Amino acid sequence: MSQKTRTIVGWSLTALVALVLLMSASMKLKGGEELARNAAMVGLTAKAMFYIGLLELVSLALFIIPRTGVLGTLLLAAYLGGAIVTHLEHGQPAFMPVAVQCMVWIAAVIRFPELGRRLVGKQTQ
Repeated sequence: MSQKTRTIVGWSLTALVALVLLMSASMKLKGGEELARNAAMVGLTAKAMFYIGLLELVSLALFIIPRTGVLGTLLLAAYLGGAIVTHLEHGQPAFMPVAVQCMVWIAAVIRFPELGRRLVGKQTQ
Protein backbone atom coordinates (compact mmCIF):
# COMPACT_ATOMS: atom_id res chain seq x y z
CA MET A 1 0.00 0.00 0.00
CA SER A 2 1.43 3.39 -0.96
CA GLN A 3 2.03 6.06 1.66
CA LYS A 4 -0.70 8.24 0.14
CA THR A 5 -3.23 5.40 0.36
CA ARG A 6 -2.20 4.64 3.95
CA THR A 7 -2.69 8.29 4.87
CA ILE A 8 -6.13 8.48 3.25
CA VAL A 9 -7.34 5.20 4.78
CA GLY A 10 -5.90 6.03 8.21
CA TRP A 11 -7.50 9.46 8.37
CA SER A 12 -10.80 8.19 6.93
CA LEU A 13 -11.05 5.58 9.67
CA THR A 14 -10.03 8.19 12.23
CA ALA A 15 -12.82 10.49 10.99
CA LEU A 16 -15.36 7.66 11.21
CA VAL A 17 -14.27 6.84 14.77
CA ALA A 18 -14.41 10.54 15.64
CA LEU A 19 -17.97 10.90 14.33
CA VAL A 20 -19.22 7.89 16.29
CA LEU A 21 -17.50 8.93 19.52
CA LEU A 22 -18.48 12.60 19.17
CA MET A 23 -22.10 11.54 18.85
CA SER A 24 -21.78 9.27 21.89
CA ALA A 25 -20.03 11.92 23.99
CA SER A 26 -22.48 14.65 23.02
CA MET A 27 -25.40 12.51 24.22
CA LYS A 28 -23.63 11.94 27.54
CA LEU A 29 -22.81 15.64 27.95
CA LYS A 30 -26.31 16.78 26.95
CA GLY A 31 -27.98 14.61 29.58
CA GLY A 32 -31.74 14.28 29.77
CA GLU A 33 -34.29 11.80 31.03
CA GLU A 34 -33.43 9.05 28.55
CA LEU A 35 -29.75 9.21 29.48
CA ALA A 36 -30.64 9.13 33.19
CA ARG A 37 -32.77 6.00 32.60
CA ASN A 38 -30.06 4.28 30.59
CA ALA A 39 -27.40 5.21 33.15
CA ALA A 40 -29.55 3.86 35.99
CA MET A 41 -29.90 0.55 34.13
CA VAL A 42 -26.15 0.03 34.43
CA GLY A 43 -25.86 1.49 37.93
CA LEU A 44 -24.53 4.95 37.06
CA THR A 45 -25.76 8.47 37.69
CA ALA A 46 -26.29 11.17 35.09
CA LYS A 47 -23.38 13.07 36.64
CA ALA A 48 -21.11 10.04 36.20
CA MET A 49 -22.21 9.81 32.56
CA PHE A 50 -21.26 13.48 32.10
CA TYR A 51 -17.73 12.76 33.35
CA ILE A 52 -17.54 9.66 31.16
CA GLY A 53 -18.49 11.87 28.19
CA LEU A 54 -15.67 14.29 29.08
CA LEU A 55 -13.22 11.39 29.32
CA GLU A 56 -14.41 10.18 25.94
CA LEU A 57 -13.81 13.62 24.37
CA VAL A 58 -10.33 14.00 25.87
CA SER A 59 -9.33 10.52 24.73
CA LEU A 60 -10.67 11.21 21.25
CA ALA A 61 -8.81 14.52 21.03
CA LEU A 62 -5.56 12.79 21.99
CA PHE A 63 -6.26 10.09 19.38
CA ILE A 64 -6.82 12.64 16.61
CA ILE A 65 -3.70 14.73 17.30
CA PRO A 66 -0.80 12.93 15.57
CA ARG A 67 1.75 13.70 18.30
CA THR A 68 -0.44 12.15 21.04
CA GLY A 69 -2.19 9.58 18.85
CA VAL A 70 -0.67 6.48 20.44
CA LEU A 71 -1.66 7.68 23.93
CA GLY A 72 -5.16 8.40 22.63
CA THR A 73 -5.29 4.91 21.13
CA LEU A 74 -4.47 3.35 24.50
CA LEU A 75 -7.02 5.52 26.31
CA LEU A 76 -9.75 4.73 23.77
CA ALA A 77 -8.89 1.02 23.99
CA ALA A 78 -9.34 1.14 27.76
CA TYR A 79 -12.53 3.20 27.49
CA LEU A 80 -14.08 0.92 24.88
CA GLY A 81 -12.97 -2.17 26.80
CA GLY A 82 -14.94 -0.87 29.76
CA ALA A 83 -17.93 -0.22 27.50
CA ILE A 84 -17.76 -3.77 26.14
CA VAL A 85 -17.64 -5.27 29.63
CA THR A 86 -20.51 -3.07 30.82
CA HIS A 87 -22.67 -4.11 27.86
CA LEU A 88 -21.94 -7.79 28.40
CA GLU A 89 -22.45 -7.58 32.16
CA HIS A 90 -25.92 -6.12 31.69
CA GLY A 91 -27.02 -8.41 28.87
CA GLN A 92 -26.87 -5.72 26.19
CA PRO A 93 -25.47 -6.23 22.70
CA ALA A 94 -21.79 -5.29 22.55
CA PHE A 95 -21.44 -5.12 18.76
CA MET A 96 -21.05 -1.35 18.54
CA PRO A 97 -18.22 -0.89 21.08
CA VAL A 98 -16.45 -3.95 19.61
CA ALA A 99 -16.73 -2.51 16.09
CA VAL A 100 -15.47 0.91 17.21
CA GLN A 101 -12.61 -0.74 19.12
CA CYS A 102 -11.58 -2.61 15.95
CA MET A 103 -11.73 0.60 13.91
CA VAL A 104 -9.59 2.42 16.51
CA TRP A 105 -6.87 -0.25 16.36
CA ILE A 106 -6.92 -0.53 12.57
CA ALA A 107 -6.70 3.26 12.20
CA ALA A 108 -3.90 3.41 14.80
CA VAL A 109 -1.81 0.71 13.13
CA ILE A 110 -2.22 2.43 9.76
CA ARG A 111 -1.50 5.94 11.10
CA PHE A 112 1.33 4.92 13.42
CA PRO A 113 3.48 2.26 11.70
CA GLU A 114 5.76 2.01 14.75
CA LEU A 115 2.77 0.82 16.78
CA GLY A 116 2.06 -1.89 14.21
CA ARG A 117 5.69 -3.00 14.28
CA ARG A 118 5.59 -3.20 18.07
CA LEU A 119 2.37 -5.21 18.08
CA VAL A 120 3.63 -7.83 15.64
CA GLY A 121 7.15 -7.88 17.11
CA LYS A 122 9.12 -6.81 14.03
CA GLN A 123 12.50 -5.21 14.68
CA THR A 124 13.08 -1.74 13.24
CA GLN A 125 16.25 -1.10 11.31
